[in-house]
Amino acid sequence: MRKEHYVFPLEDFISRDDFNRIKKFSRGKETPFLTVNLQKIEQSYDELVEHMPFAKIHYAVKANPMDEVVLALKSKGSNFDVATVYELDQLLRLGVESERISYGNTIKKEKDIEYAYEKGVRLYVTDSDSDLKKLARKAPGSRVFFRVLTESDGADWPLSKKFGAHPDLIYKLIMKAEKLGLEPYGLSFHVGSQQRDIGQWDNAISKCKYLFEAVAEKGIHLKMINLGGGFPAKYQDQAHDLETYAGEIRRFLHEDFGEELPEIIIEPGRSLVANAGIIVSEVVMISKKARFNQYKWVYLDIGKFGGLIETLDECIKYPIFCDKKGCAEEVILAGPTCDSMDILYEHHKYTFPHTMREGNRVYIFTTGAYTQSYSSVCFNGFPPLKTYLI
Repeated sequence: MRKEHYVFPLEDFISRDDFNRIKKFSRGKETPFLTVNLQKIEQSYDELVEHMPFAKIHYAVKANPMDEVVLALKSKGSNFDVATVYELDQLLRLGVESERISYGNTIKKEKDIEYAYEKGVRLYVTDSDSDLKKLARKAPGSRVFFRVLTESDGADWPLSKKFGAHPDLIYKLIMKAEKLGLEPYGLSFHVGSQQRDIGQWDNAISKCKYLFEAVAEKGIHLKMINLGGGFPAKYQDQAHDLETYAGEIRRFLHEDFGEELPEIIIEPGRSLVANAGIIVSEVVMISKKARFNQYKWVYLDIGKFGGLIETLDECIKYPIFCDKKGCAEEVILAGPTCDSMDILYEHHKYTFPHTMREGNRVYIFTTGAYTQSYSSVCFNGFPPLKTYLI
């Protein structure tokens, strides 16, 4: 289905000079591959510090675990949040002190808790009786924060249901923690990744205020709130800028806690690294399923299993650019594997110039987060996504 002339807002995502440098860098390199700009990650970190100076940053390593990314953020003064002992080992190998590390996964093996404790980690999250007892046995005296169940309405990539517990259960866990020899230190929540509804932080902070007051009546004084992540990256559907998020979140905190805020932690991942990545891909095939089908199918050499798993249910809509001119033509986008699930966008139509041909390259922006680390090891024999620093 053709529309008017194909126009892509390139300058919304990259300057023309920087794009030309990417094109030059890409010549002769086998696609698909990811390029990561460390300077942009450092700039994003500085912006976060500027707009949220009241918060201690714990980078969510899972978003982009490249050594170079960790080292760049380490040098900027970041703390880190790990989901596994494997991420912990990586940080320790890179010289990150255990005091700068929190164990932010509520689902932990007892032996992994013991290992992390032996390595010096003293800050853990929990949301269940089972996990709390494991922490008491294998991480005695540690500071524990409790993840509150929140809704993810308004998030492109929801994180509700699996993590967190209802405030009534969290209250009981806090009461029990002290008896088990742990320090009930604070609360945490996550409003969902790429959250567009800033009001979700207001709802979650209000739950924290309720719990702070409820346990204080029993003599337990919590000291910290972990606001999680959810801050924006620049995908096809735009969100508010970071300054707006930060200003509103600060207002919510002061409305509930006054001028004397508890210690505030944030766990940014996507917002720090997504905008720094560009995937370069190639059009493998263009076809139709029938003579009179309205839409062509465009198959790229990267798909869900090559690093774009967040296109599942078309949740994350990446900006995708083809450097050709012509009439805008709506297409269905799919990946290269022999799996019928490997369709990127079927219902949300992307437009490309009608002059696009097999062998042309396309550029997928805002792919610095959850791409390389999500790519399969060897599905269909495809290697993991290559990455270059630029």
